[in-house]
Amino acid sequence: MTAPADWGPLEAELVHWSAAGKPARLWLRDDDAVAVSPALQRLAAVTRSAAIPVLLAVIPAGAEPGLADFVARQPAWRVAVHGFAHHNHAPPGEKKTELGPHRPRQAVLADIARGLERLDGLFAAKLAPVLVPPWNRIEEDIAAELPRLGIEVVSAYGAEPTGLVAGPRRLNTHVDLIDWRGHRGGLDHDVLIAHLAQSLSQARAAGGRPVGILSHHLVHDASAWGFLEALIAFVRPRRDIGWWPPERALAGRPERPG
Repeated sequence: MTAPADWGPLEAELVHWSAAGKPARLWLRDDDAVAVSPALQRLAAVTRSAAIPVLLAVIPAGAEPGLADFVARQPAWRVAVHGFAHHNHAPPGEKKTELGPHRPRQAVLADIARGLERLDGLFAAKLAPVLVPPWNRIEEDIAAELPRLGIEVVSAYGAEPTGLVAGPRRLNTHVDLIDWRGHRGGLDHDVLIAHLAQSLSQARAAGGRPVGILSHHLVHDASAWGFLEALIAFVRPRRDIGWWPPERALAGRPERPG
């Protein structure tokens, strides 16, 4: 029998947030959506139970009309453009990327524009002005030109760039539920809790920015679902940590989490 997860590191970090007089803030991004699947329905059920907002990264080339109907019935969900086709253009031996330097810049930007146009037609007001780069990678000179396409925010993974960065604002995720380098299922819960506590500590030192949780509904195993459900249950009764709606997180406004 698996031992219960140790939430002590997160409890200890939240003591510091309480002492600072402000709540910790989480937000949830889920990647690679194209269609309504049992996994997406489960994500909706899990998040709806506690009114958790979701930023759903949708791959434009494969997005099905039924997905738009489904998202329209999720009041707390917004949609981000997830590249265009989630197709790797890097040569063998290099890290995968769709929005990298391996094609002419204008061709990459044209794909992003096509993706935005298609998702705008499907999702209308549910579409946020956010680009989620496939594999969380984008060439900086491409990112710098995104505002002219209407992209206000880039959301990747890891620490946000420091100092002056050209282009849209950055709102990254910081805790990925999946063990991509190992068995490609959910990471050990104690590992995830420790990573979340560390990410919140770094966020506190940076002035209290929100910490992004990254899920991938299509590859979740029982462990990944279990952690997401346990995290929601942990947060739900507390006042020292809460979930930000995408609109607040994307706008960077300092409201209390919901």
